[in-house]
Amino acid sequence: MNWTTALPELVLALSGMGILVFGVLNKRDTFQLCSMLTVGALLLAGVLVIAAPVGAGFNGLFTNDAFSLFTKLLVLTAAALGVVVSLDYNEHANLRRFEFPVLMLYASVGMMLMVSATNLMTMYVGIELMSLSIYVLAAFARDELRSSEAGLKYFVLGALASGLLLYGVSLVYGFSGSMDFVKIAGALADPAKSSTGLVVGLVFMVAGLAFKISAVPFHMWTPDVYEGAPTPVTAFMATAPKVAAMAVLLRLMASPFGHLLAQWQQLIVLVAVVSMLLGAFAAIAQSNIKRLMAYSSIGNIGYALIGLAAGTANGVRGVLFYLVTYVFMTIGTFACIIAMRRKGRSVEGIADLAGLSRTDPVMAVWLAVFMFSMAGIPPFGGFFGKFFIFTAAVEQGMWILAVIGVLTSVVGAFYYIRIIKVMFFDAPAEAFDARPGSISFVVAASGLFTTLFFFYPAPVVAAAEAAAKVLFH
Repeated sequence: MNWTTALPELVLALSGMGILVFGVLNKRDTFQLCSMLTVGALLLAGVLVIAAPVGAGFNGLFTNDAFSLFTKLLVLTAAALGVVVSLDYNEHANLRRFEFPVLMLYASVGMMLMVSATNLMTMYVGIELMSLSIYVLAAFARDELRSSEAGLKYFVLGALASGLLLYGVSLVYGFSGSMDFVKIAGALADPAKSSTGLVVGLVFMVAGLAFKISAVPFHMWTPDVYEGAPTPVTAFMATAPKVAAMAVLLRLMASPFGHLLAQWQQLIVLVAVVSMLLGAFAAIAQSNIKRLMAYSSIGNIGYALIGLAAGTANGVRGVLFYLVTYVFMTIGTFACIIAMRRKGRSVEGIADLAGLSRTDPVMAVWLAVFMFSMAGIPPFGGFFGKFFIFTAAVEQGMWILAVIGVLTSVVGAFYYIRIIKVMFFDAPAEAFDARPGSISFVVAASGLFTTLFFFYPAPVVAAAEAAAKVLFH
């Protein structure tokens, strides 16, 4: 049993316990200190992920490879930025409780377990650890009706999704005789031997995971939970868990069920198309920017699923590349939303951004960068993500899917550019309060990454390519 493969997860879990005990024993307010300790623990875990040995551990329940390395680093980056954007928001929203960063830390442990899982049970345990932490985070502003409602909706629908996933797992186990990815792949080496029960089990598992990535038709929780949850929680939910759940879906479809491509490909194509269409058209009518971002994330997941539908290493490379650009432009946008505060009160209307270019030109420019990137306009990072995904679909002859992707991108560009029009051309509204340093740092870091990505994308492309090849060796 090679336990060193799970050293980053073990260190992160123990750090969480240490921070929790420290917070409980201290009578003073320790929110800021616990948050900084959490960021430190996440960065330490990132270093350990890079140094961890490659190979399987825990009798094949867990693996370290280029794919898990890539996705874990992305998850830890998103989690660390999520904790940083919460520092100032929680001060103003009266959520200065040390449990907040600890819950984010344990959600990250669950996500790291998910992306390294090579057994259906390990995968499920990771998903549940992540989900339970996020249920509490969504309802963290317990004095606010919106937040309590968001937590309850997410919990009830999340429990339903877990049930679907577990039912799928039980069917796959029953018809293949194993929960181990390698053994399932061996049992399905001849697609003719795959029973109907096994395919039904796979469909249930895809349904359970589609909820976690908020793909249509399991998206119904997304707008309400995004709007109701505290904004730093929304920023966290929109990035790290999406990356982890997408990574699980990629590994599951490519490794144990790779031989059943013909059976599951049409299902993924259908989910991708309806997600892109709903994301593009439902966002047009939104006046609340958090709800708009919810529909935007549904559309973005639709684009990512195109790469999975292609069923090739190039498709997976496109998805991983897209997730990197998605994380930075999304966390940057939410940092700008957190900075939308007047007289100490948060505002979320798109109309509140009116004339921002004259009252806060720096924030207006960065938010415009994120909007252009989400619309897929070159030379920003989002363009390259979509380019790789559409190219992978075209290589496989999926012209219709690629064309739908391009057309929905054009529709989506309308509501992204509308925000830019409001900021730069409308009469100025009252100026926002001064931005705290932590928010400025996240906005600038995300903005620079999104803008300068064009000049040197090679390291991310190479890492995504190496990660994708692991699943198709």
